[in-house]
Amino acid sequence: MGQARYDLDTARIMFDTGRYLYVLFCCQQALEKGLKGMILYRSKGFPPRIHNLPRLAEVAGIDLDKERQQTYAELSALYIQTRYPEEIESLGKRVSREAAWKWFQTTEREIAWLLSMIP
Repeated sequence: MGQARYDLDTARIMFDTGRYLYVLFCCQQALEKGLKGMILYRSKGFPPRIHNLPRLAEVAGIDLDKERQQTYAELSALYIQTRYPEEIESLGKRVSREAAWKWFQTTEREIAWLLSMIP
């Protein structure tokens, strides 16, 4: 979970410097690493090399309610868009300060939720 916290801290730094597109990228990475940490914790096996957050939650044995399923799916889609150069400029223009902050807060809450599952 240390890597998840590191990426969340990086998302905050990106927010503070106005790099809102990278807030989304770092938030996705934080949640991905949090879920992969849960897979390691629960199964002692290596997590799959995928970026799909709902699928990672499933592999981790975490039952997501509909709201979380939607949130994880949306964040997964945003991650894909931040990886490809042709998408970056377009998405970058659409990411507002408010949207970046919303995703940061959501991710912060989800990381805390995952950590609450570890005794």
